[in-house]
Amino acid sequence: MTLSKMVPGDTGSVKDISATGALGQRLMDLGFYPGARVRVVRNAPLVDPVEIELDGYHVSLRHDEADLVEVDG
Repeated sequence: MTLSKMVPGDTGSVKDISATGALGQRLMDLGFYPGARVRVVRNAPLVDPVEIELDGYHVSLRHDEADLVEVDG
């Protein structure tokens, strides 16, 4: 499952990041790495963003970026 498919309140661990280059580095810099625990706070159904709680802070990603982060439930 990817971050963009999760609903508010869902939690999980980052399993894999399929982004490469600058976007992959940006996600890693934000704290998205395998094993990191995440919780979806808000997920706009049609337009961006997806708000995620990660390591005690909130991060907002576009849906196309959140599609690149695979999560275990």
